[in-house]
Amino acid sequence: MLSISFGDQSGQINIKPPGSLLPGGFCSLSQGVKNENGETWCQSHLADQQLHQLLEKVDADLAEEACQQGCLYCDGKLHRADYDRKPRGGPQWERRYSFCCAQADCRRRRTPESVRFLGRRVYAGLVVVLITAMIHGLKPARVRRIREALQIDSRTLKRWRQWWLDNFVRSSFWKAARARFMPLVCEQTLPWSLWLSFKLEERDRLLAVLQFLRPITTPAAWKELAM
Repeated sequence: MLSISFGDQSGQINIKPPGSLLPGGFCSLSQGVKNENGETWCQSHLADQQLHQLLEKVDADLAEEACQQGCLYCDGKLHRADYDRKPRGGPQWERRYSFCCAQADCRRRRTPESVRFLGRRVYAGLVVVLITAMIHGLKPARVRRIREALQIDSRTLKRWRQWWLDNFVRSSFWKAARARFMPLVCEQTLPWSLWLSFKLEERDRLLAVLQFLRPITTPAAWKELAM
């Protein structure tokens, strides 16, 4: 087990191997659907234990950095105050790293950025990004197979798609960040066009996209983007 100490902070963050994936879900290698349009690599990512552990490690590093910096409001020390989480569709990450100021007259929260959780969405961040990117251009029958395998309601998938096209493109984050890309990212085909903008190997590409989205994962930033 890998443990990360926070110095004078009592307790440790223990990075444990992710729990089991959804039984019989899209992550099951024996039941996954395959085709030339990307379902195979999507399935591979969702079942990739090394990737899941890497994302856990990145979040632990972000938590350590936030803890060392202290409270953003009074410079006080931070105490661990994690949120319980049970994201669907991917690794069973049971907590979102968070802190609370130790000063009695402050007690404000600080929740670090994350590559595992996309705001307060019920599904893991990699599920939302992968599925909404992969279904671009797929026929309805294939989209339905993916939804049913991951137990995602059609209305949920529609909301995700609308979020990219509406809330995300109107956000202050995207208005500032889109200038980094050349050629410009096609907003009508998000997040597929964003995915293609990172010209890396598939696992590195997914990590790069999740890293890019990190600034919008904090509670304060998510208020602007929540549907």
